[in-house]
Amino acid sequence: VVFRYVTPEGARADADPQWNPNGAARAIAGICNAGGNVLGMMPHPERCSEPILGNTDGLTLLASAVEAGSQVLGARR
Repeated sequence: VVFRYVTPEGARADADPQWNPNGAARAIAGICNAGGNVLGMMPHPERCSEPILGNTDGLTLLASAVEAGSQVLGARR
């Protein structure tokens, strides 16, 4: 489990539709394979990555993922 839906206080949002909008089991929002090189996630940060779309909050997550991936790839070379 890579990401979970949580409340603003950081508690797992199992049955709270305000913070777990799709009712994901155990509030799981993202998972990855054992190698860590494949990620599946329900939230769509790409929808919030450009000002023309009305929000840029997702850009931070995407930029962090690119940076982390670059570090992992650099360490493996």
